Formats: sequence, C-alpha cells, structure tokens
Amino acid sequence: MTKSPGSNLQGALFALLAFAIFATHDVVVKWLGAAYSPIQIVFFATLMSFPIVTLMMIGDRTDGNLRPRLPFWTALRSLTAVITGVSAFYAFATLPLAQTYAILFASPLLITILAIPLLGETVRARRWAAVIVGLIGVLIVLRPGQAAFELGHLAAITAAVTGATGSVALRKIGNAERSAVILLFPMLATLAAMGALLPFVYKPMPIAHFAGSGLIALLAFAAMLCVIAAYRRAEAVVIAPMQYSQILWASLYGYLLFDERPDLATAIGAGIIIASGIYIVRREGSLGASRTRPVLRTGARPETGTTPRANPLAGGGEHPGQSRD
Repeated sequence: MTKSPGSNLQGALFALLAFAIFATHDVVVKWLGAAYSPIQIVFFATLMSFPIVTLMMIGDRTDGNLRPRLPFWTALRSLTAVITGVSAFYAFATLPLAQTYAILFASPLLITILAIPLLGETVRARRWAAVIVGLIGVLIVLRPGQAAFELGHLAAITAAVTGATGSVALRKIGNAERSAVILLFPMLATLAAMGALLPFVYKPMPIAHFAGSGLIALLAFAAMLCVIAAYRRAEAVVIAPMQYSQILWASLYGYLLFDERPDLATAIGAGIIIASGIYIVRREGSLGASRTRPVLRTGARPETGTTPRANPLAGGGEHPGQSRD
C-alpha cells in the first residue's frame, strides 16, 4: 500500500528526529570513550537498557516462550551485535565523528553483498556498480598509504561488516521469532560478554559519568521510538535515506564539541558512499529490482547491542503490498 505524501512527510520528519537523537547518543559515547574502555561503556549502557526493554515487552501479547525457533541465526545475530557494539563504540571514541559515520555508512553496501549467499538475493549490474563505487568511497575515506591506518579505522570497518551481517540475520529470522526473542538475546549476549571482560578494564565512574551511561540507554530508546513512528507512517524507501543526515550532525557536533573538521577526502568519500547507498535503496524500492529487499527490510541504523532494534515492532520497514517473496 502506497503511503500518502503527507504520511511520508511525517515519517521522514520522525526519521530525521530519530537520527538526530542517535547522533547525540554517539556524542555521549565519544565523551565517555575519552576516559573509559568501550567494554565498560557498552556494559553499563546495556545494563541500563534492560528496564526500558522490560517495560516494552510487558505489552507483547504474542503467545509463546523465549526459546528461539532458529537458534543458529539468533546466535549469529547476537554474536554480531556484541562485536558491532564494542567496535562502533571504540570507533566513535577514537576517530572523528564524521569519519566514523562515513565508514559505517558502508553497511548497506555490505548488506547487498551478504544478501546474495544468505538470502538468495539476485544483484544485477546496476546495484553491483553502486556497491563497487561505494566501496571506492570507503577507500577514499581511509586513504591507504597516505594516512595512518589506526585501530579505530579497523574497529569502524569491523562494525560495518558485523552490523551488516546482523541485519541480514535479522531479515532471516524476523518473521519467525517473537519480538521478545529478537530484542532480548543480543542484549543478553552483550551483557554476558562485556561482563566477563569488565574486571580487566573497569575504572570507577563518578556519578556524572554513570549517568552518562544511562543517558546513552535513554537516547537509544527515544530514537528507536521515533524510528518505529517513522516506519509506521512512511514507506521504507522514504525512511532509509534519512540515516545519512547523521553526517550533518556529526560535522556540527564534531566542530562545536571536539574541535573536529572533516577533511576533503572524508567529505568526498562520504558523498560517494551516501550516493551509492541511496541508489541501492531506490533500486530496491522499485518494482522488480529486488526480490528480498535486504537493505530496506533490515532497517537503517546499524545495531550496537545496547540499542533494541525497531524492526520487530515496526514491521522491519515493510508495509502491506510491498512483499514480492
């Protein structure tokens, strides 16, 4: 069912608000990352997310238990959530915000590639060309041989790869698993893994920094509610490109708060990556161009483990009449 222009506009505005909140969330991560290990930040942010998620699940009236119907895919998604969370948090803490986003924006390109073996998606020449051009944009951001390749760059690349893998796994299990299973297992895995490593990196936190961990959880939840509202009002093809507005917030926050100024290579590379991602989204949204629509149906924000995915509650960005499976 095609949404009305007014409804699509409302959805786009909710999406823009969501990604502005997500960008603020990442600023808090960067602020705490100057003093603490990402393991400690992820642990406490995830711990403080549990009361929020519990309140959400009280309204879940779906009959069933918490035993996964597709344990392999649930385990894969949980594992990738753990790796994505700690990698993304480390990248935000050590790299300029705009540069981190530029690399993470490669996730839709990687989803397109991974959907071939994992979802049986057929990718034709035009989308392959967009993927190749987008990956060239990533190389422009990284500038191999011209700029130092730091651990933060590796962390951002890792987060993009594992985030894409987790998104495809979510697409695989989304129609089979209860929302509670989809939400809880990645968070439990993240809490267990970070908790096991926490004694090796723990530093006492003053109350302001501890509150910052809670703020990360609250901002993630608020952004997720906005994403849900966006997907319930507008078509996924309208919502998905809104994620790229984060680069504007990253540039503004980086300049005002961290004295960061995106260099020309980052700006050019980010522009190429964004253009490629938008092209892939538009191609998936056109009739006959994609059978499974992996990017559109796996959401727009890479998963971090601390942030419940909106897809189970928002229908994964799919609306009646969209499916072509």
